[in-house]
Amino acid sequence: MRRTTFHRASLATASLLLLAGCGSQSGGGDKGSGAVSPAPTSTASPTSASSPAPTASGSSAGCTPLTSELTAADSGRTVCLAQEGTLRITLDGTEQRPWKKIAETGDTAALKEINYGIMLRGGDAGSAYQAVAAGTVTLSATRPLCAEPTAPGQVSCKGIQEWRVTVRVG
Repeated sequence: MRRTTFHRASLATASLLLLAGCGSQSGGGDKGSGAVSPAPTSTASPTSASSPAPTASGSSAGCTPLTSELTAADSGRTVCLAQEGTLRITLDGTEQRPWKKIAETGDTAALKEINYGIMLRGGDAGSAYQAVAAGTVTLSATRPLCAEPTAPGQVSCKGIQEWRVTVRVG
């Protein structure tokens, strides 16, 4: 009797842990960042002491000079871009969890959208920009946190994953 109770308790505990993990998401299983971005609470950049120092090309404090393409992992960053510099963004998504088109807000005249140059898979988002004037632009995109149910009785959620980067052109 005791042995049966132990197995039932173990089975119940394992079931609860499995159910608790169903709604969570980690960044390892799907391409792109699995982190959910809450609404920004400050304009401070999450830079560390080992981050590159601002350059003399007009970069300001808290701004990381842009050296490569931005991805979903760069969400929340503030980057600097010299005038005439180019910026490429690639957000890897899936057909079940597609990224919406990247939107620009702020001094939108500072960046001019240019040809991205490659075809994207379904669910991905990508853009390329050239810095044409001084200013600060916020680039953002969203995608569903969970895939839409494909059959009746499946679980769904209304969560949204947000990607946002601030670009300072100077």
